[in-house]
Amino acid sequence: MPAHAPAPPVLCSFTSSAALGDALAHFIIKAQKESIEKKGRFTIAISGGSLPKQLNALIGKSGLKWDKWQVYYADERVVPLDHPDSNHHLCSTELWNKVPVPKSHIHTIDFSLADDLEELSDAYEKELIHEFAQKDSARFPIFDLILLGVGPDGHTASLFPGHELLSEEDRWVAPIEDSPKPPPKRITFTFPVLNHAYRVAFVASGAGKAEILKKVLDKPENGLPASRVRPASPGQLYWFVDDAAVAGVEYPRTPYKL
Repeated sequence: MPAHAPAPPVLCSFTSSAALGDALAHFIIKAQKESIEKKGRFTIAISGGSLPKQLNALIGKSGLKWDKWQVYYADERVVPLDHPDSNHHLCSTELWNKVPVPKSHIHTIDFSLADDLEELSDAYEKELIHEFAQKDSARFPIFDLILLGVGPDGHTASLFPGHELLSEEDRWVAPIEDSPKPPPKRITFTFPVLNHAYRVAFVASGAGKAEILKKVLDKPENGLPASRVRPASPGQLYWFVDDAAVAGVEYPRTPYKL
């Protein structure tokens, strides 16, 4: 992907969480269709937090080709895969256990390597290399879609304000042993991976997000991690939010048509 200047984010706001979920599901299905028509597969990465609950809206929708999905985690907590803190566990509870996505297409961390975070993150990076290196002629993987959330401090994935990982420019996947939000041990995609994606979509809802979204959307020069997610053209950044989350935000909305 050529390293052109990022396009402005597209902000789509909805009156309710249900309306947001329906629009997000439509957006994902459309992205899936375009990707499969182009190259026969759909590569998607998902973060944790409240995001997986929004993916419930995909259940029962038509047009989903689950056998073509290749699923990764934009970040993961280094806990057993059935632990309540595991992003994989949350996504499985909310979605994977309810749809026919092949289990071999869901790429999880190898928890047997938990005692060595460097080895664990390297192993997960190799999962990405296996999927992307022989198919995409780029230094970094080009995901069809990465879905992210944003924390009250402006962190996204497991990239936290002021952390040394914000300056990582070479690794695809990096370990973090001192996350300011528990659990402390995690792995995360780096900014080069996030910013090489063809589409990145933040998902946020509720009045509790209003303060941080005003900072991220109206003052992106602040350097907060979420503000630094800006895919290079032809990539595009989207925000799917409800009205409560962007109360007071001045950044212009773009109507989303189903």
